[in-house]
Amino acid sequence: MKNDVRGDLPRLDVDALLADTSKRIVICCGSGGVGKTTVSASLAVRAAEAGRKVVVLTIDPAKRLAQSLGIDELDNTPRPVAAIDTSRGGSLDAMMLDMKRTFDDVVLAHSSPEKAQQIFANPFYEALSTSFSGTQEYMAMEKLGQLHRQSEQTGRWDLIVVDTPPSRSALDFLDAPEHLSNLLDGKMLKLFLMPARGPMKLMSVGVNLVVGAMSKVLGGQLLRDVQTFVTAFEALFGGFRQRAEQTLATLASDWTTFLVVAAPERDALREASFFVDRLAGERMPLAGLILNRVHTSRVAELSAERSCSLAEDLDNTGHDIEVVALRRHAARMQMMRRERDLVARFATKHPGAPTARAFALDSDVTSIDTLRTVAGQLAGGQVAE
Repeated sequence: MKNDVRGDLPRLDVDALLADTSKRIVICCGSGGVGKTTVSASLAVRAAEAGRKVVVLTIDPAKRLAQSLGIDELDNTPRPVAAIDTSRGGSLDAMMLDMKRTFDDVVLAHSSPEKAQQIFANPFYEALSTSFSGTQEYMAMEKLGQLHRQSEQTGRWDLIVVDTPPSRSALDFLDAPEHLSNLLDGKMLKLFLMPARGPMKLMSVGVNLVVGAMSKVLGGQLLRDVQTFVTAFEALFGGFRQRAEQTLATLASDWTTFLVVAAPERDALREASFFVDRLAGERMPLAGLILNRVHTSRVAELSAERSCSLAEDLDNTGHDIEVVALRRHAARMQMMRRERDLVARFATKHPGAPTARAFALDSDVTSIDTLRTVAGQLAGGQVAE
């Protein structure tokens, strides 16, 4: 392979990482649209075929991923992937996060059936469990906690691979548990709860004035829905806080490691840089950077300038196919140059970040063989233009 996007970054040994049995959770994170789901599934396949007992939790609703794993449909329950090679004793289960079902399971597990039904029937809970900002990220971590506890209790899996939710900012993933916990245990919802309690009505005229003002802004019915929800949900507040703290502790533990996934593009690498800094600031374990959809060429000795010159020489000479090929090659070489410059800029800021690369594919991931190809590239394999 020549003229690859290298910068000055050291190589990440993906196979050694996946073989390290002290690492029980691998979290693939980064901004949206960089191929985290494909990378997560590819790593899960490679680890399973190397002998690990793996479950991969994906967030991507696209059916093509389920199809590529040979499963008709992914849902909130881990399902075995039968298409992998199990000759080394490994296994692979796959699942896709169902945000609302996960939230429902939390409510059912930590409240009485009567209280749970009261919560489920509340319109505010419906909004919170399906569309509130940060809920998907938090529920991904709730599900991770469930899988981790199950693996510890049953030994069903020794490696959990997590594809984090697509967010406007990769930092949302680390902040979501605390944000949702603060919401459910916060002063504003406590204020909503106050009017429902007799003594509180007598304690502060100011409280009643504030609630009256909120009623005018939000509408009386919405405010009553929130008050009813908070009254029913109050006993669960502490549990959310406790699990949020446990989640953050799990993320920072020795058995967890992070892979930051990025494409060799300006915005994606900027997000990756922010995330690497944030992980370092939180003292969370970073294994390295996955550069996905990198462009490369086996004829890199033919520069973009030389290709353009040859295309001009052949133009209007009847060699139309050759002219088109030369111009396409010139465009690819120019793209590769931009990618190298961007990665070199990233390497200047993060010179010690180990890096693995997967190359741009001509089509979507449609089979487990494609996932194997991507995983092989990440482990050091090569691909032609």
